[in-house]
Amino acid sequence: MVNGKKKQNSKVVSQQKRHRRQWITFVRMCRYGVSNFTRNAWLTIAATAVMTITLFVIFVGVVAQHVLHGTVDQVRDKVSMSVYLKTDTTPEQADEVVGELKKLESVEAVRVESPADARANFIEQRKDDPDALDAVKEATNKFPWTLNIKVVDINDTSQLQTFVESNEVARPYLDPNRDASFAGDRREVIENIARTAAFIQQISIIVGAVLVAVSMLIIFNTIRMAIFNRREEIQMMKLIGAERSFIRGPFLVESIVYGFFAALLASGIGYVILTFATPWLVSVGTSIEPTVELLQIYAGFVLLAMIIVGAIIGVISSLLATRRYLKI
Repeated sequence: MVNGKKKQNSKVVSQQKRHRRQWITFVRMCRYGVSNFTRNAWLTIAATAVMTITLFVIFVGVVAQHVLHGTVDQVRDKVSMSVYLKTDTTPEQADEVVGELKKLESVEAVRVESPADARANFIEQRKDDPDALDAVKEATNKFPWTLNIKVVDINDTSQLQTFVESNEVARPYLDPNRDASFAGDRREVIENIARTAAFIQQISIIVGAVLVAVSMLIIFNTIRMAIFNRREEIQMMKLIGAERSFIRGPFLVESIVYGFFAALLASGIGYVILTFATPWLVSVGTSIEPTVELLQIYAGFVLLAMIIVGAIIGVISSLLATRRYLKI
């Protein structure tokens, strides 16, 4: 019984000593890594600058994607998908047609505009044009019912086209003098807008990926240069029996420090540029306000994410450089 307790105590003490050695090793690696960061000022500036550019590219890419999605959605919402009903259609009959439209999977929402509403909106939009107002007063033809439709994908209007051509409930009330807004030449315009939006999104993703890949390659070479600068020191550590993890450790810590400071710089530069660029971006019609609002609310999370991304990029680059070029 006594021997069992002694063995257990000895095992506990051994584990404590091992944990203590591991902790001391970790602290030393951190200290050496921070020391390496401050040892060569020019190398530190170069590595941090390249990492800052990389993180800034990532920041701009993510923000641009969010702004682009918002702008594309805004454009899509402005694209008119309308079906016109006869002026003498009753509200109840219009509601029946709306009910049929909402059954379509491609339809998100339907907004009804009565002839009276259409007339009032027309007058409001052209209140500064006396000729247009006089024409409205003298016109004998009345405004139709307008069903403004929001679809899931403006590329796909096939269900709406089928609805207009064959729906038994809607056909008696459709205005024969007005084609649906997604038919004929207007259909081609809508499809062109959709294709352009999709093309811009694809190009932005490709360009962002290429820029990040190029930046990571530059970081890889910069860290490799830092390792080559201290190759004699590394060889000495290998000769005295240092473990691989202990040799790699300071470089990993150094890379994380690069990522930390680069994240601070990239985030600061990104926020400053975005603040000054927002008025101009709004003036050219981009939907940037929601993105700016999100960045302001979640500024702390954005900075944390940038630090994590910078640390990951630095660690991966450092591991590849030490493994491939120094064969540790």
